[in-house]
Amino acid sequence: MMQALFKNIKGDRLIWAIVALLAILSFLPVYSASSNLAYKGGGSNTFTFFVKHFVHLVLGLSIMYGVHKIPYRYFKGLSLIMLPIVLVLLGVTLLQGTTIEGANASRWIQIPFVGMSFQTSTLASVVLMVFVARYMSKIRDSEITFRASIWSLWAPVFFVLLLILPANFSTAAIMFLMVLMLVFLGGYPIRYLAVIIGAGLLVLTMFVLVAKAFPDVMPNRVDTWISRIENFSNPEVTDADYQIEKAKIAIATGGIQGVGPGKSLQKNFLPQSSSDFIFAIIIEEYGLIGGFIIMGLYLWLLFRIVIVAQKADTVFGKLLVLGVGLPIVFQALINMAVAVELFPVTGQTLPLISSGGTSIWMTCLAIGIILSVSAKREEIKEQEIKEENPLEILSETI
Repeated sequence: MMQALFKNIKGDRLIWAIVALLAILSFLPVYSASSNLAYKGGGSNTFTFFVKHFVHLVLGLSIMYGVHKIPYRYFKGLSLIMLPIVLVLLGVTLLQGTTIEGANASRWIQIPFVGMSFQTSTLASVVLMVFVARYMSKIRDSEITFRASIWSLWAPVFFVLLLILPANFSTAAIMFLMVLMLVFLGGYPIRYLAVIIGAGLLVLTMFVLVAKAFPDVMPNRVDTWISRIENFSNPEVTDADYQIEKAKIAIATGGIQGVGPGKSLQKNFLPQSSSDFIFAIIIEEYGLIGGFIIMGLYLWLLFRIVIVAQKADTVFGKLLVLGVGLPIVFQALINMAVAVELFPVTGQTLPLISSGGTSIWMTCLAIGIILSVSAKREEIKEQEIKEENPLEILSETI
């Protein structure tokens, strides 16, 4: 059965290997860091979180396997179908008005009948990048005009970002940067990009002013963003720096080799130790050696993404791989930068390692798309080999 499964796996084998390694390496840190979640939940069974993480990974790898079997040209049409659905989901998510300790946390919706929550912004990120890749490949050989691109490209982008912004500034900002990067790589004129960046800053400024004027509309979110930036730029340690200080203690304790698997102390004090700050726990338990291994795997993934993009047979394929692939590595680098206080706290998870189903599933969806592009290249190469060796085709026919 396993042999048949490996035979059906297509695409870049090294990307498959990197994903498998990251998934395997995630189990011990998640299992270790989940102890405080088990304690806060009133129980002491961390194995439940281990099983939950295992199920999330199995579902994610299943998504990746299924998606990589879909010819990537179909994602052009699927992005047009999915974009209105994503807008509706984001609107529903925002309007449900969930609050946690007075702060707007409208990022999740409940999936009916299964009792699981789903973060719609992560799905929106993948769909939006595919949509932008489709648009840029479509106008690649034609003259690009700013007026034509406003409604066809930027209006959908801004609608999506505006629905994410009130509850999740960091995700909206990252998505905006990734879209700018992709259109730049797609050949969009720099002078037009300058206008879009200016418009984005203007919209953000107006949003902050409105939110400050009417604080009851979005309780505490804008104040949270401002306080995080102020705390990051302020050299003095305050109570608001609790998370990052605990993360730095974990990293300092880990040293070169770490204190050993499961022996972290800061996991008991560090909020979100199994998700947002899991990199700090990894370094505490496995040292700088473990941290560099994780970082090396993401950089290796980046290298393979660039290789797959370079070998893609169409412009859409190249932009598609870069559009859905680069945000994965970018998010990982941001997560690690936050843990070592090179970046303000953002709430971004470590892809394929942090606990959380939505993050794992959408990362696997994006990697499945990359593998689909890579698989198409393999098919073309195999066909070329067969054309050069007609006897092989004759033997297969017989």
